[in-house]
Order: sequence, then C-alpha cells, then structure tokens
Amino acid sequence: MTTPGLDLRTLGWNDSLAAELPAGTVPARVARIDRGNAEVIAADGHRRVRFGARVRRAAADDPVALPCVGDWAALAPLPGGDVHGVDLQLQEVLPRRTAIVRGGVARDSRGGLSGDSKGQVLAANVDVVFVAEPARHGADRADLGRVERLLALAWESGGTPVVLITKSDLAGDDLPALLTDFALAAPGVDVHPVFALAREGVDGEGVDGEGVDIVRGYLDGFRTAVVLGPSGAGKSTLVNALAGETVMPTQQVRAGDGRGRHTTVHRELITLPGGGLIIDTPGIRRVGLYEMGEGVDLVFTDIDELAEQCRFSDCSHESEPGCAVLAAVDAGDLPERRLASWRKLQREAAWMASRTDARLRSEQTRRWKVIEKAMRGRYRP
Repeated sequence: MTTPGLDLRTLGWNDSLAAELPAGTVPARVARIDRGNAEVIAADGHRRVRFGARVRRAAADDPVALPCVGDWAALAPLPGGDVHGVDLQLQEVLPRRTAIVRGGVARDSRGGLSGDSKGQVLAANVDVVFVAEPARHGADRADLGRVERLLALAWESGGTPVVLITKSDLAGDDLPALLTDFALAAPGVDVHPVFALAREGVDGEGVDGEGVDIVRGYLDGFRTAVVLGPSGAGKSTLVNALAGETVMPTQQVRAGDGRGRHTTVHRELITLPGGGLIIDTPGIRRVGLYEMGEGVDLVFTDIDELAEQCRFSDCSHESEPGCAVLAAVDAGDLPERRLASWRKLQREAAWMASRTDARLRSEQTRRWKVIEKAMRGRYRP
C-alpha cells in the first residue's frame, strides 16, 4: 500500500497534467479496473472509486474513452456521499500521453471472427513497452509473427518498444541463433534474453534471474512500462523479480505440453522499489490492429529500405520484375516468413482503415440527418 503523503511525481505526475486538472478535483493514477470501479493511487494512498456519469457516457460512445490502467484521472466527491465505503468518483480521464490500443473482435452472422472498428485500450501513459516472447512454448519455438504484431501496437502507442526473450535458459545452445532471428524481426529495437526465475546464489542469498537488472534500467527516472505477451511467457515472474517480492501470482507450465496457464486475469499497475512502475497484463491470445498509422512500417523498416531499390515505385513485391524485396528473399537475405508477415499486417491495417473510414462516414451521415430533422421541425409552419 502507498503511504499517505505520496509525491505523485514518482508516479509520473507533471505540470502538463496539472494544467489539465479540472477545478475542484484531485489527481490519481489508475492502478486497476473492475466492473465500473477503479483502484487508484492518490496522494493519500490507494483508493477505490466509482466511474462518474460523464465517464460512463463517454465510454458508451467510444470504448477507447473507458478508463484503463495507467490513466491519470480527476477525482471528485461521489454525489450522495459514501456508498459501501466508496466516497469518490472518477469524474474525468486526463489526456493520455501514450496509449496501447488493440482492435476489437466481433462475431459475424456465421459465427466466425470479424474485425471490429471499436478498440480496447490495454494501457495508457507508458514510456516503455516490453514485448515478452518465450524462447520456447512447449515444443514450439518463439512466435516471431506474434512479436512483429505486438511491436506494431507498441510503435503505434507512442512508447518505446523493447523485446524480451523470456525463459531464455530453455533455448540452450540455440540462443545465439534465436537472438539473430529476433533482431531480424525487430529492426531498430533492443532485444534482451531474460531468465527471471529467482534462484539461490552460492552464498545462500536469493538472486534475480539473468537480464532482470537490464530490464530494471529501462525504468530509471520514474518511468512506466507495460509487459505484453502470451500466457506462459513469464510476464508475472518478471514483474515479481523487479518488485523483489511476489506481487502477482504465477503458475508452473502444464506438464503435458509445456505451455503456460492463464494466471494473471487483470491488468495492474505496480510501483517498484527504487522508482519506476510496471503494468502486468493477462496473456494476449489475439492481437488485432486498430487505426494503424506508422506502426506497421516501423516494424518492417528493412522491407521499406529494400523497396526503395525496386524498379517500380508502386511495386507490391508479388511478382514484379526488378523487385528488390523478392530478390532479397531469393538470396536468403530476407526471410520469406517476414515478407509473408508484412503482407498480412499491411492487408489488415488497410482493411481496418477502410472500416474506420466507413464508420466515420456513417456517423457523420447520421449526425446530419438528426440536424436536418431538427431544422425541419424548427421551421415547420
């Protein structure tokens, strides 16, 4: 628990946020969300608050406006006073500096998955996005396609992505080759092997696993990080190693296939000793894109650089003569898997953009119909 008199600057509070704080409210940072309520960290400690009417209305129109872990919020007294021990409401979400937003998932009329133009915010106001991928998932090697997809979300968020090869001890002699594969999948991004499970040192003292101190260094200066990855990637184990104690529950992998179990069922902001904050998240099964800008391009800068050498400026890298990208694949300089991943994410980003444009056009048409109807009623004799 946070002690009263906490300096909110250690949580990331600054003058820019202070200027956005509505009169008559106090600031707090959202640590956890639970069905219309939130646990927040305020200057006087952890508090439980209810969502105010303004926040609920905004979220009904756009789920992205729903408060999420990492948000800075303005708190005000709850109308009517104390209700079941809660006397404050989350009146407003302050402007987000960064936000990790994934696309929603909907079921079509045939029961299949279809993209949804509505998004879900996984975390807000994060400085560093740790993309955690285990060296092995049971008998399978690391999923580089999933890493690329998470990196697209990370770049789009405005945070700095960092790739962590978790459970790196499982790679054995394959670790150097695995590091090379990850480096190709994450150009311009730091990649670190991490083994976060605490062990007993030669002197009998508990020690952090390998790479934990490197991870901790990214949080210097009261920075906030989030850990994204699949179930069983060791995200909560890493958070516990950073905290120096068990703050998030963990489980062993399944004996049958070596895969992880879902242990973390909610996102939570954890304050770390010595400064810095980290957000643990449940395992992500599906990573949908949402209103992509440059995120995908930043993941595939190697392909963009090759594309500049193509004979045609509008080369689609399918079968055109003089395609430098295809030539790199044939020469073994560019993995064919990576080109396939680029094509898939480009198609998905373009499709989501078209869905969003269609939604905006529909909303604009509906809005004008309402205005025209009101005007006809106003001037009707």
